[in-house]
Amino acid sequence: MSGSLVYGLHAVRAVLERRPEDVIRLSIAAARDDLRVRELRELAAGRGVQAAASSAATLDAETGGAAHQGVVAEVRPSEPLDENSLLDLLTAQRTPALVLVLDGVSDPHNLGACLRTADAAGATAVVAPRDRAASLTPVVRKVAAGAAETVPFAQVTNLARSLRDMKQAGLWIGGAAEDGEKSIFETDLTGALALVMGSEGRGLRRLTRENCDFTLSLPMQGAVASLNVSVAAGISLYEALRQRQAKVAKSQPVR
Repeated sequence: MSGSLVYGLHAVRAVLERRPEDVIRLSIAAARDDLRVRELRELAAGRGVQAAASSAATLDAETGGAAHQGVVAEVRPSEPLDENSLLDLLTAQRTPALVLVLDGVSDPHNLGACLRTADAAGATAVVAPRDRAASLTPVVRKVAAGAAETVPFAQVTNLARSLRDMKQAGLWIGGAAEDGEKSIFETDLTGALALVMGSEGRGLRRLTRENCDFTLSLPMQGAVASLNVSVAAGISLYEALRQRQAKVAKSQPVR
């Protein structure tokens, strides 16, 4: 196999919409012929991608028993964005951007988990330094379960400079820290925002923290002092998503 596997209706649809030219193969369980799958077939056909029928057992074996929903695509591995492409992406956003910044996260399993959660929470992009940090390795792609092919991932040469560039693009920068100024649940996360998570064990580096507009903490009620970075990222992204959905709901007219 020469590509990465992307599976599940949402992930495969995202690839077909954003990168149809990179889809090497699309397999759909022969037993599935519901509305969502028919729509996916039509989308694939419209993008010039032919769907092949496959058995559920074959898809189970191919994905290691993951929840593929009867849809699996083999996709040419994506390449990280550079600084200029990241800024182009952020300035093109029609809704407030939500960026996850990882300050030197080196464990590939943590990066993969962060990408997967970022996809689920609808994050605009994930950003990490080019040096002394995990990159898009096969392990990361496997843990990400397709999200490495759907979530824009940027590797930047100078993270502090990139944070300043994001500010210029209109984003607020919030850094997660044990001694954060406010609880994340007491902070407005509905605007254009970059959430910065520190590395395993060390937290935010000095220059990174100095470029944050404010710091946030997660309330810790038990005996442990901190959470795994991918868990902290998941909580933070979903709190931002919750607040944004609540704001949209409030703006809707009452019928």
